[in-house]
Amino acid sequence: MNLSPTTAALLADALLALHMGIVVFVVGLLPLILIGGTRGWRWVRHFGLRLTHLALMAFIAAQAWLGQLCPLTVWEQDLRRIAGQGSYRESFIEHWLSRLLYWEAPWWVFVAAYSAFALLVGVAWWGVRPHKPETSPRNGSR
Repeated sequence: MNLSPTTAALLADALLALHMGIVVFVVGLLPLILIGGTRGWRWVRHFGLRLTHLALMAFIAAQAWLGQLCPLTVWEQDLRRIAGQGSYRESFIEHWLSRLLYWEAPWWVFVAAYSAFALLVGVAWWGVRPHKPETSPRNGSR
């Protein structure tokens, strides 16, 4: 890939924002599912939403167990290298989102946290069961 440093920096910032959005989705949806299940919110039982949530969390936990970084993190780091950004030359977005997203801890802490959260997502799948997608009649037949 032949990107200018400016373009690489902008793409890295956009990727970090996307990554943060995914984190907010995965983490934030679980309490909404649990609350919505008790309050009768129909949208928390949407099969596609719940399957996406479960699949993302399973992927994250599997990555941790395999000792691999998230592909979004790897891609962002590559873009930052292309941009020539060092650890102290951050954009506003990178500075603040990185502090929220990336923590310093031993790897086992992340494996345990991701595994526990994945287990909670799985428990929520059974506790607040999603509705299976309804099939629509074909070609207007009844």
